[in-house]
Amino acid sequence: MKLKRIVYILIELVFLVLIIISIIMIYKWFNEKRKVNKELEQITNKVIIGKENNKEINFKKLKTINNDTVGWLKINNTNIDYPVVQSKDNSFYLNHSFNKKQNNAGWIFMDYNNKLDGTDKNIIIYGHNRLDNIMFGTLKETLDKDWYSNNDNLKIKFITQDEEVTYKIFSIYKIKEETYYLKTNFNSINYLKFINTLKKRSIHDFDINLNDTKQILTLSTCSGMNNYRLVIHAKKI
Repeated sequence: MKLKRIVYILIELVFLVLIIISIIMIYKWFNEKRKVNKELEQITNKVIIGKENNKEINFKKLKTINNDTVGWLKINNTNIDYPVVQSKDNSFYLNHSFNKKQNNAGWIFMDYNNKLDGTDKNIIIYGHNRLDNIMFGTLKETLDKDWYSNNDNLKIKFITQDEEVTYKIFSIYKIKEETYYLKTNFNSINYLKFINTLKKRSIHDFDINLNDTKQILTLSTCSGMNNYRLVIHAKKI
């Protein structure tokens, strides 16, 4: 009986520890989200001119807040409406916010290999798939038929200091972690073959001709499964 009681006490202690850890994690996530939302609100109030479809972004002000800024990404019917940054590596903004302070929510960032001078054929943007729906947390909505059946949702806006570019989605899929779709240099690979391979992976045929494609936009995040990625590719139009 004594041994049985000890076992019960140990089980109760384990459950207590798990509950405490869960509470700590929930508070941590809530606090990270709160900081991100507050920061985004402050950024928007300072750099957005006008409202709705007539709004413009003051990149000069935006870059005074963070000189790593390269653009602004917006996807319809998601929470994705963020300035995009670029560091000297693909690690810094995994755990730093736009203000460059430590935050495990990270930020939306462009691959450090990319250039926005018109020469790169694959612009790659990363963000965490957060359960609290910040960063790329709502990118999973793109897997829903109701979402991708709406043609307006398929147009992604990427605004830079020099131009406002529209990309149209041609492929959405989940895949085990790899580097194939993350190519930025096509000196030794057939570009058309590359983008058609990405198209064939899609969960839906968006019926988009890729023969005249000059550039694509790639969005990459965790899929919620270990070692898997949720990936979106869109053609510049």
